[in-house]
Amino acid sequence: MEINGVSWDENFAPRYTPKEMLEMGIFGGKYFNDIKKDFPSEWFENAKMVKLGEPSDITLNYFKIKSSQKLSQWKEKKWIMTDDHGWVQWYFNYYLGRRLPGEDEIQIQRWKSVIARHTGQIKSEKDLTPKRGQALLHWSWDYRDKPTPEIFKKNLNHIFLSKN
Repeated sequence: MEINGVSWDENFAPRYTPKEMLEMGIFGGKYFNDIKKDFPSEWFENAKMVKLGEPSDITLNYFKIKSSQKLSQWKEKKWIMTDDHGWVQWYFNYYLGRRLPGEDEIQIQRWKSVIARHTGQIKSEKDLTPKRGQALLHWSWDYRDKPTPEIFKKNLNHIFLSKN
């Protein structure tokens, strides 16, 4: 499928746009301080972020809890294959139209695996832990949704409309 003339894998249906993720609160407000110049400034107008050089602040996270590992741990586990700071930066670049054959398929498969694992463990809203909810948000997913074809279609429509 194409969005604004750029191919988009129809099996990849994140719930939130990068701007929405930043406004909701991810990674203690720290994740993008050193690279935000690489992305549209309007994404950061209402983003919940700390100032450059300040430590992360979990109260800026949507669920007010730490739910991520340090960048050094991601590199150690070889979850980062390019200069991106992990899956989220890859997604933000994918959203903007960058395509990396091979890596895109790997990152989309990682996304699908994380979504399936976490949503499969949530039987009801009572089963949701703030840590799981925040983790899913870091992967652009709403904890209330099951990864079904109907939800994928809804999410892709949302992404498509937001890019126009």
